[in-house]
Amino acid sequence: MKHKAVYYNIDDTLDFENSLLREWGVDDIELVEVKNGELRDDPEAFYDAVKDAEGVAVEYYNITRDDIARMKNTTCISLQAIGYSNVDIDAATEHGICVTNAPGFCTEEVAVHTIGMMIDCVRKITFLDKSIRAGSWDPLLGGKTFRMSGKTVGLVFFGSIPKYMIPILKALEMNVQAYAPTKTVEFLADYGCGKCDTLEELLKTSDFISMHTPLIPDVTYHMMGEEQFRMMKDSAYFINTARGGVVDEPALVKALREGWIKGAAVDVIEDEANEKSDLFEIDNCIITPHAAFVSEDSFAQARVMALNNLKMRLHDNVIPENLVNKAVAEKLGL
Repeated sequence: MKHKAVYYNIDDTLDFENSLLREWGVDDIELVEVKNGELRDDPEAFYDAVKDAEGVAVEYYNITRDDIARMKNTTCISLQAIGYSNVDIDAATEHGICVTNAPGFCTEEVAVHTIGMMIDCVRKITFLDKSIRAGSWDPLLGGKTFRMSGKTVGLVFFGSIPKYMIPILKALEMNVQAYAPTKTVEFLADYGCGKCDTLEELLKTSDFISMHTPLIPDVTYHMMGEEQFRMMKDSAYFINTARGGVVDEPALVKALREGWIKGAAVDVIEDEANEKSDLFEIDNCIITPHAAFVSEDSFAQARVMALNNLKMRLHDNVIPENLVNKAVAEKLGL
């Protein structure tokens, strides 16, 4: 009997995944592609697609507690992403469903994108390009700038992306420090990074603040608000390639309009569903459309990891390598 795994509204075909299964010698998993178009956010459409599936792969669909209660056959929800805030983790654990992600699949891409945004802010590349196209050939537009060497980058949390960034930042002769409560001074020092004991200390002493936090309700949600932006230097730049929800967006808008900080660059906004933000109207804010993770290589890696997680649960009957809800392992006795 074959184990059914539904890929729900995921881009591209499943030719790549099926070729991997053949390569791995797995012939007891049937991959089913479901694309619902306008019904992609409809709970009934989702249920109809996955009601008899043992495995479900999603990217953007929000799997709620109600959805999980109806997923009687599902044993694994596999995400082709690092974040997992779109799945009710507690409900999945209660129902014995493994939730897996793809940590690190886009580490290089996001790290390079983040540093590119820092350089763009200082060198005014996007701003001057727009100015020229608007008819102004003036290299002094956009205010004064500075050399990046000797400046300090403040990293909020310290995972795989900041680790990848540090050698590049050091090559630019920049100083690096982090607010990372779970990391010791010695651990950070091994990467050439200083430790700030508080977020306030980091904000007050950095020339760039770069966010690298997951979105965790009551922990990182809106951790950057009006109080925090007022702590930053008025010459500093704010960079966010993490999640839109870690920033109180109206507070950032106010900080930029009133000159509390020099500028910002964001790859994420709070209302990505409707693609709307007041940041779009602000000249000293660079915006990209949640594109930091994008490359052919990162996509391929995420797909391999997601499929391998499904294989481990459905074919091997073991706990998947990238399990998010660790408590489910004990519940399942595996």
